[in-house]
Amino acid sequence: MRVLLIQTPSVEGIAQEKVYPLGIATLGGSLEHSGCKVELLDMNIEADPFGAVKKRLLGFRPDVVGLSLRNIDPLANKTSSLVPPFLVTAALVASVLPKARLVAGGTGFSLFPERLMREAPEIHYGIIGEAETSLPALLASLDNPPALKGLCARRGKGIHVTPPSGGLAMAHYAPPRRHLLDPALYSGINSYVPPIGIETKRGCPFHCAYCVYPKLQGRRVRCRPPFEVVNEMESLHREYGVERFHFTDPVANFPEGHLEDICRELVRRKVRVKWDAFLREDYFNEGNAALFERAGCECFSFSPDGLCRESLDVLDKRLSERDVLKAATLAAATDVMSVYHFMVNVPGETEKTCEKGIRMIETIYDRHVRKKNLGTVVLNNIRILPGTPIEVLARKLGVVGPETDLLYPTYFNPEPFQTFRYRLEALHLSRNVFMWQQERKNEDSAA
Repeated sequence: MRVLLIQTPSVEGIAQEKVYPLGIATLGGSLEHSGCKVELLDMNIEADPFGAVKKRLLGFRPDVVGLSLRNIDPLANKTSSLVPPFLVTAALVASVLPKARLVAGGTGFSLFPERLMREAPEIHYGIIGEAETSLPALLASLDNPPALKGLCARRGKGIHVTPPSGGLAMAHYAPPRRHLLDPALYSGINSYVPPIGIETKRGCPFHCAYCVYPKLQGRRVRCRPPFEVVNEMESLHREYGVERFHFTDPVANFPEGHLEDICRELVRRKVRVKWDAFLREDYFNEGNAALFERAGCECFSFSPDGLCRESLDVLDKRLSERDVLKAATLAAATDVMSVYHFMVNVPGETEKTCEKGIRMIETIYDRHVRKKNLGTVVLNNIRILPGTPIEVLARKLGVVGPETDLLYPTYFNPEPFQTFRYRLEALHLSRNVFMWQQERKNEDSAA
């Protein structure tokens, strides 16, 4: 069987921040193992994405086309949607190769499977959640598939969705088959996050009120053996010249000891690479900060989200202001860059919490000003996603109504603090610019 797996657009327009499609590269390996002939296509790196799809369809003539929808929209306060190009891609495939079967998946699809299959009648099946086992089994029985975990199938005029697996034993995890899509195609295209991702675990036990990771991956944390993670990184470095990686875990430094073991293995083998990851503040300490730096960490990415205690509590972060500032103090003492992500105008925002948020940003800059190792502060409104506590709260407060379509960009940003983010952005930009301008002033004085 010939299978073409397509990563549909997951960034807005010609955005430079593109990531290697781990999902379809991993599934490509599973399908090759089951005897399929597989090709991959990432529309995000094509100058003419729809033209590239048509050309590959006619050249390869697949029996099955898999469409992966990674993101439903670009987030970052934007109002554009990535659903239209996904729908158009499905229609294009059906038009060019009407006899090919279409199967949809990906994290974005997993949030709205029934809705997207209604919107795109060309799609025959979908799979939500992990698909390493379910997709090969589906392709082996396309005309009459058994009850597979995560399977979305049409039944009459309706769509039946089976609960996802979320239980792949990561000891049996097969790394993405990179020969199917050359990592060199992604070299040097990003300035914010390295484009080559590494999975070290799946699952998230935390309870952030806006987040869908527990729904997508389950709450049980499943870790890969650290030496296998380093094997993958070392292989990519040796075979493809990859020097920078992003750990894709929801939280890289939980459970305690796992990331530390990966770092010790990197140091032991003298693998000279750089990496970054999202880190939980209350599991960040002086010892592991030094180890992470020694093992090649180039950016500590923190996402405390709440700018004050009240916001942290509403977002159910189970963190304190002290945890956030302690992590900032430790990070600022290293030679590693740091990035902080915060949510603005969270439920319950008041003049008092706004003032506390301003002080939080000022304090973080004060911590970092000596070494000038603060990369940026990212400020976002909350994207309201289905099945989250924030959705429930937004409906209770009337921010969204019963007819609000959450498939498309919908943010929690009610009056009277709907413009507070711009005030914080001005503060952040001012502190950032003057931090570097002061350094230049000192250099000029020394000269």
